[in-house]
This record gives sequence, structure tokens and C-alpha cells, in this order.
Amino acid sequence: MRPVGAENETKQPQQPSTVELAAELAATKDRLLRALADQENVRSQARRDRDEAARFAASGFARDLLSSVDNLERAIASVPEAERSWPVVANLLQGVDATRRALLDTFANHGLVRIDPLGEPFDPHRHEASFEESDTQCLPGTVTRVIQPGYMQHDRLLRPALVGVSKAA
Repeated sequence: MRPVGAENETKQPQQPSTVELAAELAATKDRLLRALADQENVRSQARRDRDEAARFAASGFARDLLSSVDNLERAIASVPEAERSWPVVANLLQGVDATRRALLDTFANHGLVRIDPLGEPFDPHRHEASFEESDTQCLPGTVTRVIQPGYMQHDRLLRPALVGVSKAA
């Protein structure tokens, strides 16, 4: 037979010690701090993503307009020098050039920068070589002709500059 008090002692759960409680509290605090840090990281990443989306929201539209600027420049360049002094042609050229400048100003307002690398070293990250030519006036690998200017928006390349590059003679 068991003593009367022995039965009650076996049924009661054992109380955790203060050391165990302190360790559990420390682990819980650690998990809480990590969860808060993770939450702040998610917030920061979402903020960066939102800011980047706002910075580059118009890049597709701008890329589509680049050919319009190219066409305006081709139109200006196609008028023979002898005909530029004719009043009708001169007025038309002024209007076309004003439109071109307005587009370029709008591009600049949205962070688009023109890449016109004539005389610069070839950069495969910003230029696309269309051909090589011998040029004794330039070092090999120098941009000797710009066929089509490139454009960057902030730190992103929208379109590489299409160029001709000097080669070793």
C-alpha cells in the first residue's frame, strides 16, 4: 500500500527551474527579434522595389520613342545644305528641330541620357560594334563613327550606341 501523500506527489507536474525558464525566455526573445528583423527586411525590400519601379516606369515607352528622335535627326540631316536657306525649308527645319529638342528635354527630365561616344574607347556594356575600320589617327578600339546614339535611364542601358570601331593597322 502507498502512503496517502505519495499519490499526490506523482500526479503533479514537475515545475521548471528558473534556469530553464530563463533559457526559454531568452530563446523566445531571440525568435521575436529575428522575426522583427525579417519583417523590417521585407519592408525595406518592398520599398526598394517600389522606388525602382517608379524610376523605370516609363522605360518601355521611352524606348519606343527613341526611334522617333532618330527619325527627326535623319530628317534634319537629309536636307541638302543648299536648300536650307529657302524660307519654307528653314521654317520646316526649325519646327522639326524644336520637336527633337522637346523630346530630348523630356527624356532628360525622366533620367534618360544620350550616349554619343565618338572618340571614346569602345565599351561593350554601352556600345554595339557594327564594323571595324582602319584609322591611323585613333588607337585601336576607339569609336570612330556613331551610326545611332545609345541611351541610358539612370543606371540602366535602354539602347546601346551603334558604332564603328578602329582596328589595328
